[in-house]
Amino acid sequence: MLPTFTLLAAVGVCFRLALSWALKRRFNLYLSVPQAFAGAVLVLAGLPDWVKPLPYPLPLSLTLGALLPDFLTRRG
Repeated sequence: MLPTFTLLAAVGVCFRLALSWALKRRFNLYLSVPQAFAGAVLVLAGLPDWVKPLPYPLPLSLTLGALLPDFLTRRG
């Protein structure tokens, strides 16, 4: 049985791939997030609730899964 962290990361990756595919197919747009912004969002998701400067409702694993393609690939 897979832990919840792994399942949520897989859901994040699948959501990102489906969104990218739909945007590319329908509107010919490519979804990419700058690495600095992706890192800031990932740090915000990893902070404990009492330290967060603003509320961020998504868990760390889902955020990591959704932003993982931006960390692994570099687009020009």
